[in-house]
Amino acid sequence: MSTNTPNEKGTPQSRTYTVNDIAAILGIGLASVYKPANSGLFKTIHISRKSFEEWLKVEENSEIQG
Repeated sequence: MSTNTPNEKGTPQSRTYTVNDIAAILGIGLASVYKPANSGLFKTIHISRKSFEEWLKVEENSEIQG
């Protein structure tokens, strides 16, 4: 589970959960999590591992150069 820190006003920011996190929290199987996620019941985003790793490389390179 990933929890963001509060912003400067002390307002908690959103939390993000993986499918595995939700399954563990609710004590259900992955298929039971994917069904409502895929139906639109939950707001979801999907970032592929390849896409994330490419983005991360760019960020790391910009930090080294900057």
